[in-house]
Amino acid sequence: MTTPSNAQRDPRELPDVGSLVVGVLGGTGEQGRGLAYRLAVAGQKVIIGSRSADRAESAAAELGAGVRGTDNATCAAESDVVIVAVPWEGHKELLASLAGQLAGKIVVDCVNPMGFDKQGAYSLPVEEGSAAQQAAAVLPESRVTAAFHHVSAVLLLDPNVEALDTDIMVLGDERAATDIVQALAGRIPGMRGVYAGRLRNAGQVEALTANLISVNRRYKVHAGVRVTDV
Repeated sequence: MTTPSNAQRDPRELPDVGSLVVGVLGGTGEQGRGLAYRLAVAGQKVIIGSRSADRAESAAAELGAGVRGTDNATCAAESDVVIVAVPWEGHKELLASLAGQLAGKIVVDCVNPMGFDKQGAYSLPVEEGSAAQQAAAVLPESRVTAAFHHVSAVLLLDPNVEALDTDIMVLGDERAATDIVQALAGRIPGMRGVYAGRLRNAGQVEALTANLISVNRRYKVHAGVRVTDV
């Protein structure tokens, strides 16, 4: 007996996202630059944002692939889908300041609230439950999702890595929005977007990153996540 294919399990096709402009807030950090680079190479139009437009422009020039750099507000305003890859410490303040520009947009939060001590990485408690839920609280007019938590910035930025062997767990309360994020993830070779529940379940997905950091340190790898039987 053969295992049903993905198409047999879910005949619904993901949307065509090729024409969407993707913005990356915090696009000058390693995770932001890595996601921007991979999406741009895959053919997506990408804008990276930073507090400093000059810094964003410099980072964009280094990435190439048609990536454009600007300040965070312009990035948010001119993008259809906005990935949030900013440090946890400034997460809430930045998103609250951009609520107007992000209204109506799909916001993809990939921030992992974590701390580090002598024993390694650990998950930080978040009053709202998770970084993604905090984003939803300060962006009530945005379509907030959570994704891209477990992909290695080192692999994303390495042009010698042709494909990334990992699944992207996508969470959100609106099916149309999570479908678009899954489709974006699927544009990157080797990567697949997998729906993983509603936004209220984002906390444990964010926290799993601390476990992966422990795996990486012990085995000297850049571990990701694969979901079996899907």
